[in-house]
Amino acid sequence: MSDMIDDPKMNPATGVESLRRAIGDRYLTYALSTIMHRALPDARDGLKPVHRRILFAMRELRLASNGGFRKSAKISGDVMGNYHPHGDAAIYDAMARLAQDFNVRYPLVDGQGNFGNIDGDNPAASRYTEARMTAVAEALLEGLNENAVDFRENYDGTLREPVVLPASFPNLLANGSSGIAVGMATNIPPHNIAELCDACLHLVKVPEARDETLLNFVPGPDFPTGGVIVEPRENIANAYATGRGSFRLRCKWEVEDLGRGQWQIVVTEIPYQVQKSKLIEKIAEVIQTKKVPILADVRDESADDIRLILEPKSKNVEPEVLMNMMYRNSDLEVRFSMNMNVLIDGLTPKVCSMKEVLRAFLDHRREVLQRRSEHRLEKIDHRLEVLEGFIIAFLNLDRVIDIIRYDDDPKAALMAEEWGKDHARAMTEKDYVSPLPATGDGELTEVQVEAILNMRLRSLRRLEEIELVAERDALMAERAELEDLMEHPELQWDAIAAQLKDTKKKFGKDYAGGARRTQFAEAGVVEEVPLEAMIDREPVTVVCSKMGWIRAMSGHIDLTRELKFKDGDEGRFIFHAETTDRILIFASNGRFYTVGASLLPGGRGMGEPVRLIVDLPNEAEIVDLFIYREGVKMLVASSAGDGFVVPSSELLAQTRTGKQVLNVRGDVRAQVCHEVKGDHVAVVGENRKVLVFPISELPEMGRGKGVRLQKYKDGGMSDATTFMMDAGLSWLDPAGRTRTETELTEWTGKRATAGRMAPRGFPRDNKFTS
Repeated sequence: MSDMIDDPKMNPATGVESLRRAIGDRYLTYALSTIMHRALPDARDGLKPVHRRILFAMRELRLASNGGFRKSAKISGDVMGNYHPHGDAAIYDAMARLAQDFNVRYPLVDGQGNFGNIDGDNPAASRYTEARMTAVAEALLEGLNENAVDFRENYDGTLREPVVLPASFPNLLANGSSGIAVGMATNIPPHNIAELCDACLHLVKVPEARDETLLNFVPGPDFPTGGVIVEPRENIANAYATGRGSFRLRCKWEVEDLGRGQWQIVVTEIPYQVQKSKLIEKIAEVIQTKKVPILADVRDESADDIRLILEPKSKNVEPEVLMNMMYRNSDLEVRFSMNMNVLIDGLTPKVCSMKEVLRAFLDHRREVLQRRSEHRLEKIDHRLEVLEGFIIAFLNLDRVIDIIRYDDDPKAALMAEEWGKDHARAMTEKDYVSPLPATGDGELTEVQVEAILNMRLRSLRRLEEIELVAERDALMAERAELEDLMEHPELQWDAIAAQLKDTKKKFGKDYAGGARRTQFAEAGVVEEVPLEAMIDREPVTVVCSKMGWIRAMSGHIDLTRELKFKDGDEGRFIFHAETTDRILIFASNGRFYTVGASLLPGGRGMGEPVRLIVDLPNEAEIVDLFIYREGVKMLVASSAGDGFVVPSSELLAQTRTGKQVLNVRGDVRAQVCHEVKGDHVAVVGENRKVLVFPISELPEMGRGKGVRLQKYKDGGMSDATTFMMDAGLSWLDPAGRTRTETELTEWTGKRATAGRMAPRGFPRDNKFTS
């Protein structure tokens, strides 16, 4: 900001643009830093910077897989102080995850102590735990001393750290990765090393191999927690070809026979990244809310392994039906989304296919091979130079000893000496016949002289000559092989293939945990089982009070029996039902709500408010409450006198929020909901005028405002009903006696007309009886 203020070109017009540019530049810098140095893994070694620095720091501490452990606090402290200037808690969390065999397919850290568990418990503090590298981590670091990769300065320029690790196996796909950057994210599942090595070997042999062919070697992810993948093969192939997709992953379960026809389901493997404690809480909630009525209980009998017990309510239930319901209502089935967004060559973020990721790894391995070969050539050349000096010294040993013994500056004298035939030591017949040439010609280099001066006296023995020759010949042969290797790409790929085979042998099925854990299966066609089929059919009596407290009492009780209600409350709805029935609630806002009778609270107390069971607004009141019957039709009408006929199948709601059927606005409220039981409709208004018309004049709709039933100048509609004209229209007179009127010509008319005054003896509350 100070630069912007001091800028002489600044003015109010350009100041906003400069501020925008400055903020944009800084945000872009932050975004690039997040993408490259924090969130996205490198396609070559599959590591993020923090993980790479943890492994390098452990290597510097010499924490080999067969060595001792060191405190995690020491490791995270070294990483923070030397390479990764961020919080030690974040570094320790990253290191702890590398040690969790339920999160990482091939752990890179061997932890000693509490490093967390599959229940979701956090690791112990870093001062209580210890760690060292695993053999897998050592394989990632192999060749680091041989100039296999570039090094760069650390954050303060005092040390150097590797830009990328040599990585002798495709760690990116083997262990997977996940991260959220700015504007992009990555989520890569783990795979089996042996299968990945087979795919790499095929790519070495057939560089133009198709993505579908690689699926023969890598059929899908291999999660550390096992499970069963039920995704179709064509979907998996498309995901690997595009770099984006998802996999349906289910738990692994079996049926355990308890004898006498009783059984229970034992879950032995749960899906990847599902916390066992959260899973059990979710299943317990499913039992409590009765979303899966045939499930009675869940128990956790896990020790070092996973053992979750699911108890059915009845032994007559099919295990497959129960598990299919559990797949829908719990995390026993999850969908793992894959997004293979990685850094190619450590610089460019790109969503890659499996073939592109493996190709990036193989190209990296070839570069590592070339660099290690060049480094080895340099070492061989240096050693050959030293050996040449030793050979000259042995052939001219007496002269060398004289110079070292009597010369004031033996180093300069040795370098200035011309080593030829005159200085060759004398041989007698009894002397050992050297296989070396009789003399060595030329001058000694500084490297050779230093080696001669540093040579121990015990090395001045005749057999040493044979050893020098043997070493020289072996190095010359190795040098020739390395030169051939550097000149011929096919030899390089052969060497890479041999390395991959060694990796497969080392970390394949014979390695601890190397065998494939995740299996494949067909999802199968799951038949939709109605809820009623999973509920024991038992009689209940549904009771709902005027204030909206509802309960289901066991058995069919006498409907005239006196029941207890809260103070100031009284009964309103009471009817016989069964636990398999669905109860429909029609509210004054025109919405229908559906509740299973088996989900209603028991009848020991006063029940529960309907508003706690469904999302019934406070301003809405219950108009009617009845049992859903399939195939019937209902007459619904509003206080404004509008209505229509609706099939009962259109009234079922799938959620707590209900289903809007009768549209009402303003002060208009839903007023009537009756089953259609006749060929005519009778309507009475607040003005006590009655109108009768054929039901055929009403439309059948699934939702809407409806049509006008009766015309009013003042007030609105009081009630409406349906009846058979031949049987007549019935109501209760003021004395409580049922009266039936069969001659209704006076009140019969066209729909939406005003009607005539009600007959003598019509109820004062303007209500018909059904």
